[in-house]
Amino acid sequence: MSMVLYKMRGDNVDNYRQNLREEKLYLEKTLKVIQKELETESGKLSHRKRNLIEARKDMWENTAHSSNDFTKLVEMSQYLLEVNSQTASYLDTSRQVDRYRKIIESPYFGRFDFTEDGCRNEEKIYVGLYTVMDSETNTVRVYDWRAPISSIFYRYEPGRAEYTAPAGLIAGEVLLKRQYKIRNSELVYFFDCNILINDKILQEILSRNASAKMRNIVETIQKEQDLIIRDTGSDLLIVQGVAGSGKTSIALHRVAYLLYDGLKTNLGSHNVIIISPNAVFSKYISNVLPELGEENVRRATFDDIAAKAFENRLTVENRAAQLEAVIGGRDRGEIAARRQGIIFKGSKTFAEILDRLLTYCGRRLIPFEDVYYNGVILETKQQLKNRFLNNKTGIPMARQLQRIENMLLDKVHPLQKKRLRKIEKIVAQSDGREFEVKSFSRLLSIKEAGKFQKRLHKFTRVDYLKLYQRLFQQRELFFELSRGLELPEDIHRIISSTGASLQKGLLRYEDAAPLLYLKLKIDGYKPFSEIKQVVIDEAQDYYPLHYEVFKLLFGDAKYTVLGDINQTIEKEKDNSIYEDISEILNKQKTIKLSLNKGYRSSYEINDFTQRLLGGGQDFVPFERHEKEPVIQKKKTKELIDRAIAADVRDFMEEGYESVAVICKTQQEANKVHSGLKKLIPAKLIQARDGRVEKGALVIPSYLAKGLEFDAVIVHDAGRENYSGRLDKKLLYVACTRALHRLCLYYTGEKSPFIEGAGG
Repeated sequence: MSMVLYKMRGDNVDNYRQNLREEKLYLEKTLKVIQKELETESGKLSHRKRNLIEARKDMWENTAHSSNDFTKLVEMSQYLLEVNSQTASYLDTSRQVDRYRKIIESPYFGRFDFTEDGCRNEEKIYVGLYTVMDSETNTVRVYDWRAPISSIFYRYEPGRAEYTAPAGLIAGEVLLKRQYKIRNSELVYFFDCNILINDKILQEILSRNASAKMRNIVETIQKEQDLIIRDTGSDLLIVQGVAGSGKTSIALHRVAYLLYDGLKTNLGSHNVIIISPNAVFSKYISNVLPELGEENVRRATFDDIAAKAFENRLTVENRAAQLEAVIGGRDRGEIAARRQGIIFKGSKTFAEILDRLLTYCGRRLIPFEDVYYNGVILETKQQLKNRFLNNKTGIPMARQLQRIENMLLDKVHPLQKKRLRKIEKIVAQSDGREFEVKSFSRLLSIKEAGKFQKRLHKFTRVDYLKLYQRLFQQRELFFELSRGLELPEDIHRIISSTGASLQKGLLRYEDAAPLLYLKLKIDGYKPFSEIKQVVIDEAQDYYPLHYEVFKLLFGDAKYTVLGDINQTIEKEKDNSIYEDISEILNKQKTIKLSLNKGYRSSYEINDFTQRLLGGGQDFVPFERHEKEPVIQKKKTKELIDRAIAADVRDFMEEGYESVAVICKTQQEANKVHSGLKKLIPAKLIQARDGRVEKGALVIPSYLAKGLEFDAVIVHDAGRENYSGRLDKKLLYVACTRALHRLCLYYTGEKSPFIEGAGG
């Protein structure tokens, strides 16, 4: 294969053979370096493991396990410092050993020859997953793909090039650019590449089977993707990307790059959080960062964040259950009202109502009263209210009230001694207490102090949940606070249903963001104070109020926000969400970028999905040709199940390893799985416990977002199932999951969207 590629470039056979000898020799020497470094690090690992075991043993044998002796505690802390140091050394070496073991199979995938301006020497820069350095000679044989100089490989063809080094901008000439396929430590082929040839290696990599987990893309990062990955200047980076453009992969590689670059800025994995749309997707992407050498980056769903914040006070509905109710419900009036409620409660209008509620609470609902103690007035009701309202620094309400409480308690302390002496006199005059005057008096004093503090708590404690309940239980209050604002048509129904669910202790998903907003504003709750970088995927699925919550949760963090408005589900697609994000997060340096090239699906599948949308999208398909999508009608759903089972067997025989049977809802998926598992082995994916694996999977459409499969079979693409505006988006999401093959089955009449796509 190499020879053919070289002939395409016009190189003669002798040149090819010479280059082949040189490349084989370089690979051989690089492998020897890796093997030598692996043996060295493995030796260190064994030594450090022994040291760690010995340190732990010493700590156990030579320190007291329970003691109030300060000297003993100091001694134990010294041992603990040593154990922690030994543990860190062991883990660092273990990671290095794992890296060498990983890259010995394929140390690098690219090379470019570069001559810096003002220098005569030509450097051969090999690019791989990790740096390989010969410790004996201190020469770098392979550069980490994240190294500043490696950006040339992704951004430039032979000719003028430049990169930003720690010392500044370095310019020069790229004399050669070469790509390799190395498998099992053997050079399979290599070629000198221009943009056309780069497409050829992309063709090969994109033609591979889908993985049960997302892969890293370091071999195929494109110029526009690299610019996003290496951007360090933006405080807010917003990316609108079409289906299959690699948004999530780019985000994860960006995290890996920022952590690599963060060695200079003290950015660690504990300073980064990735907000995933659901638990299934979170598990699907879980291996990418470890593959790139970065461990322990926090991942969370909004459901997780809300549930933790509310501390089991309520049963919180998850996002999947909300979508199931909206997509799969039977009562159209109820669905329409629920959709209106979802959109309204996520809106800037509702955020304004909540802000008014907080102001109203501060001015009208906190029951300040005159505070007396032992006949002495400490503060009047008006004095307390004035203190509270004079909040020039914007301290959260709960902290303000706590300060007021502390101030009152400080005033009480000197009076308590006088009060105790008074109580002692009263007790001394009581019958039967002459032998316990002091102890009984102290007990009475403590009880009095408790009652006093309880009186204070009536106005120094604000319950965010009760406040939110009050908003929906008192209609006159709701309408007073919303005066002058545009409300949905079904607002009375929304108020009633929300009040009823809150009364039962149930929190709908659309109420989680508003309630969390109130908690953050009232309590100043800060569970993520260490977070400096936030990645938000599927940005289009969140509402303005979610971003208000993110702003409160993550303070001064920088953001990478990625979405695709065409994969919006329960609301109309609208580019304005990106304007809202920019306005709400209000960062000094904000950049908005678009990715319009789809790499996931074949040309034929991309063509079909674009027609399904009805056109109008700025979309550039990658030229990888395979079979046209298949659309078939069956008389019954039982016959559809049999046809799907036959398709799955055929796909597996053709070498495809992952086949997704995508249903509209979880309810439909449960039913289909029940019938299908009698015919073939198939796994059901559900919101909480689903894990993508090889083989046949049955999954609802909304959980398939962001995932990819070798083949996709849409279970029931009939008019009855897919005819509304929401349905078009779900069908689009389902079809865009396919890499190589797409089949759609239906009974009765087919969906009008398929008709429009030419099926």
